[in-house]
Amino acid sequence: MEASAGYRHIDCASTYNNEAQIGEALSPAINAGLVVRRDIFVTSKLWNTDHATARVRQACLKSLKELQLDFLDLYLMHWPVSGNRGPTVEPGIRETWEAMQSLVDEGFVRSIGVSNFSIKKMQDILAYTRLPLSVCQVEIHPYHRNDQLIAWCRSQGVHVTAYSPLGSPDSATMFKREAPVLLQDPVLARIAASLGKSPAQVLIRWALQHGTSVLPKSTSPARIQANLEVFDWHMPADDFAELSALQPQMRMVDGSFWLHPAGPYKTLQDFWNE
Repeated sequence: MEASAGYRHIDCASTYNNEAQIGEALSPAINAGLVVRRDIFVTSKLWNTDHATARVRQACLKSLKELQLDFLDLYLMHWPVSGNRGPTVEPGIRETWEAMQSLVDEGFVRSIGVSNFSIKKMQDILAYTRLPLSVCQVEIHPYHRNDQLIAWCRSQGVHVTAYSPLGSPDSATMFKREAPVLLQDPVLARIAASLGKSPAQVLIRWALQHGTSVLPKSTSPARIQANLEVFDWHMPADDFAELSALQPQMRMVDGSFWLHPAGPYKTLQDFWNE
C-alpha cells in the first residue's frame, strides 16, 4: 500500500469504486501504528448524481463507512454537472455547495473544494460561500499547464492539486481518440536522461516546481516508490523552462463526455467558460 511507501495523501472518489478496498488497507495500517490518522490526508469526491441536498450527506456518509473513517480531510465536487438535460445544471451548484458546507458544520469533512471547475465557476462559488473554497483539483502537466487557473487560484488562496501529471497516458484509449503521449516526448526523454531520473519522476518534479501538489497514479509497487523520490533534488531552471514551453497545449480529459445538444453544456467553451 502507498502508506507503507511513505505516501500520506490518499485521493479517493465514489466513482472509482475502490473506497472499500482503501478502507480495508488503511484501517489496519492505522491500528498497527504504521501511520496515525492525523498524518493521513484523505480526499474523496461527490459524484454527479448525488448533487441534491439530501444525497450529498448520504454520499459522504457512504464514503466514510467504506473508508472506515470518522471524517474526510477534503471533499470535492467531482464535476460541475449533475446529469440533467436542460439550460442549467440542476440541482444548481449553489445548492450542492451549501450542502457540502453543512458536512463541515457536522464534522464529517474538514475542508471542501472542487474538481474540474473553471475560474468562472469558482468565482460564482466565492460570491456566496461562507466557508473557504480550499482546493481545486484539475488536469495539469506540461501539455496542459493551466497557468491562468493556477495564477487565479493563488490570488484567491485556493490550493491547486494537479491530476494526470504524467499526461493521462490511458485517456486516448479510454476516450477513443488520438492524442500525443507526453511520456514519450523527446524533450522530456532528453531531460530525464541528463538528470538520471525517469520521465515520470521529472514530470512529478515539474508539477511541484510549477506550484501545485500532485497526484501520480500507478499500480506498480516499484513505480509507486519511484514516484515518491522527487523531494531531494531540484530541476534546473533551464530544464523547467523547456518543459514549460512544450506544445501542444490540450486537455487529455477534456469533459467532452458531458456535452449534450440540450445542455447544460453544449460545447467545451461552455463547459470551461473559455
